[in-house]
Amino acid sequence: MIEPKEFVARRDRLQKELKGAVALVFAGDASGHGEFLADANFRYLTGLKDESGAALLFDASNPDPKRRVILFLKPSNPEAEQWTGLRPTVNNELKQKLGIQTVLRTGHLPAMLTAALRRTKQAACVMPFAVYPAAVSADLAAFQQVAQRVPGVRIEDQTGLLLSHRAVHSPAELKLIEKAAEITVRAYNSAFPHIRPGLNESQLQLALETTYKQHGGGIAYGTIVGGGLGGTVLHYVANDQPLQAGDLVVIDSAASYGGYASDITRTFPVSGKFSAEQREIYEVVLAAELAAIKAAKPGARMHDIDAAARNVIEKAGLGDYFIHSIGHPLGLTVHDVLPDHPIAANMVLTIEPGVYLPDRKLGIRIEDDIVITKTGNRVITAGVPKTTKEIEAAMRK
Repeated sequence: MIEPKEFVARRDRLQKELKGAVALVFAGDASGHGEFLADANFRYLTGLKDESGAALLFDASNPDPKRRVILFLKPSNPEAEQWTGLRPTVNNELKQKLGIQTVLRTGHLPAMLTAALRRTKQAACVMPFAVYPAAVSADLAAFQQVAQRVPGVRIEDQTGLLLSHRAVHSPAELKLIEKAAEITVRAYNSAFPHIRPGLNESQLQLALETTYKQHGGGIAYGTIVGGGLGGTVLHYVANDQPLQAGDLVVIDSAASYGGYASDITRTFPVSGKFSAEQREIYEVVLAAELAAIKAAKPGARMHDIDAAARNVIEKAGLGDYFIHSIGHPLGLTVHDVLPDHPIAANMVLTIEPGVYLPDRKLGIRIEDDIVITKTGNRVITAGVPKTTKEIEAAMRK
């Protein structure tokens, strides 16, 4: 797990790079009775995942050193907590656990934020901006309200700071991502006996997700188990059809661990053996994946990696059927942040080329997770078979 001192270091780094500007990071608000998960930036800076309505204020010029970083939590509501779960009491024990010297209730936030901006006249947006016509980001909305009441407040764009911080992982973060990958590999390898004609897609989903939980993991995202035509749908969600003899099944599913995600896709023959056509196209996708993995190294950009895979698929005459990008970063979210600069050591990426032919009920995607190293990369999901020979041997067993 991430130690409190690492969260302190993350906040100190952001505070330093803000250069005196006031910043505000919101956890977000729960809606309905479902499980609440705080905004990834808030989790990155605090380690708190279930404090709906919370906020973190950065106020470097505050004359009181203990109030230069303030955590605001919603007031306690014992009756509501009987429904949603008990929340921690604001006391010294909580402050020491979080490494934050000042924790207040959210009712104090408007006055504290207004005072900070009257003093500095400088606000920095660090949360991602919304795309028009969605509502503006929560920090920008708060700053705009204060600016209407305090003349001279300047609002600047510093949304790249947390993007660049989160993209490059610490050793502790890498351990969590690799543990998530390890659990996922275990689940895939235990699922081979379940893959057979007549099995419902949902049963295969259940087998994978049960193994994640048995080994201390969570479910990183909605599992995709698409047999035949379902495997040609990128975000297939039904998972309710029986597997058919002679079809391929695309499985896109992974565990999370300690709040960090993995992401793996494999394509298997339901009957245990690839047909000649399936094998031919599968080999193209695999060659594309290996080319992209080879291209993934410090200094490369995602479009360079994409081009390496796309060139292989286009030369095979299948370019029109590779309809998505090559991959994405992994971290606190499955589709994690990608900074506006070349990839660097200790970033974690997915590599996932695919070819989709609905008219033939044939979809193939192969996805691995890689850690970028100083000289290249390291595949952390290699334990799941992916050559046709390896897959057929695993299914025979």
